Amino acid sequence: MTKHRIFIGLILLLASALGLLLLFGRSSVSARTETELRPMKTLVGALQLTDLSIWTEARYTRHPSQADRFTPFQDFPSALEHFPAGSIMAPPRKDNQRP
Repeated sequence: MTKHRIFIGLILLLASALGLLLLFGRSSVSARTETELRPMKTLVGALQLTDLSIWTEARYTRHPSQADRFTPFQDFPSALEHFPAGSIMAPPRKDNQRP
């Protein structure tokens, strides 16, 4: 058997294994999400929460949909980022903001 046939066979085998892993992962995540979301929705309704809270350290990362664009620069325009979450969280897109 030539080397290119071995290579093509290996690529096909790995691609099919990847496809199976993706299908298995998607089904397990969707099943887990369904069981985990129901109690969370009940908690959100009971506590009357308004928005998702991702981080608690900086106020502009607490509620990304309600972020103030100037808040990261409130000390001065070239201030260094104090919180690591500010370098991970992207500013909200314009189409996500409420009027």
